[in-house]
Amino acid sequence: MTRIKTIASLFAFAMTAVALQTSPGLAFSSEAQQMCSGDAMRLCSSEIPDIPRITACMVRNKAQVSPGCRAVMAREHAAASRKREAAAQ
Repeated sequence: MTRIKTIASLFAFAMTAVALQTSPGLAFSSEAQQMCSGDAMRLCSSEIPDIPRITACMVRNKAQVSPGCRAVMAREHAAASRKREAAAQ
């Protein structure tokens, strides 16, 4: 059970890294963890615990992730983009 929690946490961190594209200082989304952990295990288990590789795997397999995970990925990416645009102004 501890291994699953560790994997889920690593995946959630990776999802946030994808969304924030290396923006520091923000915690991972519990929604991303909840919605995407199963997809990470199914699609990218061979990449665990390497966060950059999990991130790349999830991006590569975006078309195969569940609708809920895809929605979270899109929302977090959009929020990160808006934040970057606001910082650039």
